Amino acid sequence: MRILVRSAELMGARRLLDIESAHIDGCLYHGQASLDFVERLVASGGKVVVPTTLNVGSLDLIHPELFQGDAGTKSQAQRLMQAHIELGCASTFTCAPYQGPNRPRLGQQIAWAESNAIVFANSVLGARTNRYGDFMDLCAALTGRAPYCGLHVDENRRGQIVFALQDFPQERAGRDIWFAALGLFTGGATGSAIPVFTGLPLDTSEDELKALGAACASTGAVGMFHAVGITPEAGTLKQALGGLSAAATITVTRAMLNQTRAGLSRAKPGDRLAAVSVGTPHFSLAEFDQLLQLLGSAAAKPSIDFYANTSRYILWELEQSSRASKLRDLGITLVTDTCTYITPVMRQTQGLIMTNSGKWAHYAPANIGVEVAFGSLRECVLSAVEGRLVLDDHG
Repeated sequence: MRILVRSAELMGARRLLDIESAHIDGCLYHGQASLDFVERLVASGGKVVVPTTLNVGSLDLIHPELFQGDAGTKSQAQRLMQAHIELGCASTFTCAPYQGPNRPRLGQQIAWAESNAIVFANSVLGARTNRYGDFMDLCAALTGRAPYCGLHVDENRRGQIVFALQDFPQERAGRDIWFAALGLFTGGATGSAIPVFTGLPLDTSEDELKALGAACASTGAVGMFHAVGITPEAGTLKQALGGLSAAATITVTRAMLNQTRAGLSRAKPGDRLAAVSVGTPHFSLAEFDQLLQLLGSAAAKPSIDFYANTSRYILWELEQSSRASKLRDLGITLVTDTCTYITPVMRQTQGLIMTNSGKWAHYAPANIGVEVAFGSLRECVLSAVEGRLVLDDHG
C-alpha cells in the first residue's frame, strides 16, 4: 500500500479506486531482484484479493523440453512462476488473458500489465486500466486498489490524433499483416497519445484489433485506441474525440504501410528461412482455425520449424476438439506459458525467422538476435512449406 500511495502521488492522483481484477507481468524472469520481491511477499503470507491472471513466464511448464537455456535460469524462472501461484494468482501464463473466461466488461476498473493486454482491455472491451508494470501491478492485486488517474478517468479516454485510412485492404485474405503494419506506424507517430482510426473495415475482427493494438504498444506508449464504428467508445468520430477537435489528423495510405513493413524486413523473396513463429500475442481459436485451413490447402507440410504460441486455455480447447493433434501432425510446435521472442525455445535462430506479428518483428532482433521476415499468416504458411520467403499477391 505504501508503494501504491507514493505512486499515486507521483502520478497526480488525488485518491485510490477499487479494482475488480489484475493481470501481472512480473512472472517473466529478469534476474534475482524480481524473484526476491515476490518471495518476500510469499514469505509474509501475501494473497491477492481480486481475480488475478498471469502474463507469460520464461519457460513452457507444459512442454519443458522446449527450453534451450541454461539450467540455472530455468530453475529460477520456474520458481518465480510458482511464487506467483502461491500468492493466489491463476496459472494462466498468457499475454492474452482476454481470450479466456471472465473477460473484463465495459467500464470495469482493472489493473492490468503487459502492453497488448492493456490496449485490448481499454480499446476493444472498454474496461479501464493504466499501463501498469512490474511491480505495481502485483501491489494492486494484493490490495485491490489503484491510483485514480489516467485511463481510469472519463475525460482522459478521449481520442487525440485521427488516423484517416485510405485504400486500406478490405478483403480478409492476407490483410492481417496490414493491421500489424498500421499499428507499428501509429505507435511511432503518437507516442502516448490516444489514436482514432477512421476507415477500418467494419468487419474487422478481434484478432485484427489485437494485432493492431499490440503493434501500437510496441513502437509507442499507446494504452488505448478508438476505431470509429467498431470499438465500444467510438460509435462516431465525435464520440471518440469526446466532442473536442483532434489535435492532428494524419492520412495513412497503403504506400505508407508498405514502407513501414519494409523497414522491419530486409529479406527478399527466395531467401532461405530458418523457422516461422506466430502467436504474438498468443493465438486464438479463430487464428488456429485459419492456420489449419491454410495448412490444409498447402501443397505439403512445413519443411522448417513452425512455432505457434498460445495459452493453456486455448491449448485445452484445441485438445478437446482434436485440433491440437492435427496441428502437431502437420508439423506445428505448440508453445504455451511463454513466447519465442523472449526466451530460448526455437531450435534454430541462426538465419531468417518469419512472423506475421508486428510485436515479434519489432522485439525479436534485440531480444534473441534474429533477422526477421515480416508477412501475412498466409505468406508464413507458404514460406514454411517452401523453406524460403514467399510473398503472394495478397501481401
